[in-house]
Amino acid sequence: MTSRPVGEIAMVQALAYARHGWPVFPCRPGRKEPDTAHGFKDATTDPDHITAWWAAVPSRNVAIATGAPGPDVLDVDVRPDGNGHPALNRLRQARLLEGSVAIVATPNGGLHFYYGGTDQASGRLPGCYLDFKATGGYVLAPPSMVGGRPYRVIMHQLEHPDRVPQGRLDWAAAVALLEPRQSYPPAVRSPGQADATRLAGWVAGLPEGNRNAGLFWAACRAVEAEQLGALGALASAAYAAGLPEQEIVRTIASARRSAGRERSVPLRQRHHAEPLAEHDSEAVT
Repeated sequence: MTSRPVGEIAMVQALAYARHGWPVFPCRPGRKEPDTAHGFKDATTDPDHITAWWAAVPSRNVAIATGAPGPDVLDVDVRPDGNGHPALNRLRQARLLEGSVAIVATPNGGLHFYYGGTDQASGRLPGCYLDFKATGGYVLAPPSMVGGRPYRVIMHQLEHPDRVPQGRLDWAAAVALLEPRQSYPPAVRSPGQADATRLAGWVAGLPEGNRNAGLFWAACRAVEAEQLGALGALASAAYAAGLPEQEIVRTIASARRSAGRERSVPLRQRHHAEPLAEHDSEAVT
């Protein structure tokens, strides 16, 4: 049995990504640079267009445009001066990595974690060796090659996308965990009721788009200051700001796990509405 030529494999895989709903476009053979006039803006799911691209130059690499309708991708880099694995472990311990639909090994020894696409902006944490490829970005995908080394799938759940919910990576929460000083002011320095009150007031005023990450950051600061009793006030403030209850429970549980505090505490106390049941973070996934 003869194997398919490399060029044919690239075309077949590009068409497979497109059938999954992920827009693709070609990059130069063996390189990361786009091989179209407008780069990721030329990405498409049209099979005729894709077939024409790789029929013309079969050795082109395959790129996927990130951000909805394409995937969001966490890029874990490996360089001579360091790598992103320590940061990756911190995200895993906080359960912020859950829900990936594919993991790809990159030619330099790094990893790509694929998630459901969103409208989040792309971002970078250079000190953590992490890149977040979402709106306005792209990634090379298997069977692309750079420097003679391939991108390789090491896990995927794409055969039955209707049966496998695509998780979402909350990049703002990841930034809040890994580099809190980059995104938020030092709202609390030491334990005390005044500090807890200021944190709750700050959370209550968070605008849409920053609520989840802001609550995570504030909850981490409260736990670090051993102000576990303040978590109820923070949850109430987040609810008042418009964050759904399920997100509040998940976010505070993640903050407690990341700080190694697993004792059960009330998450929210409401005085002007129907009380919610208390939650144990051990039961939250």
